[in-house]
Amino acid sequence: MPLYIKDPEVDKLAEELIGLTNTSKVEAVKIALKHEIAKHRRNLLIRGRLAKSLAMARDAGLFQPGDHKAETDEMWSED
Repeated sequence: MPLYIKDPEVDKLAEELIGLTNTSKVEAVKIALKHEIAKHRRNLLIRGRLAKSLAMARDAGLFQPGDHKAETDEMWSED
């Protein structure tokens, strides 16, 4: 289905992008759409990684204060 947009602001923005990129109106719209799609995909990837990190933190439980020096020394078999 063809894309027909009759909006003066969209036309103005497209003309500005055409001037900045030295492309046609079709290419300018294509560039803008690809840029927005890529931005949203990156955000989805970040959200997925963050969700995994939060799940790991929840599984680890609450932070318990203690003698971290002694715990680290014990873990590394140091005195």
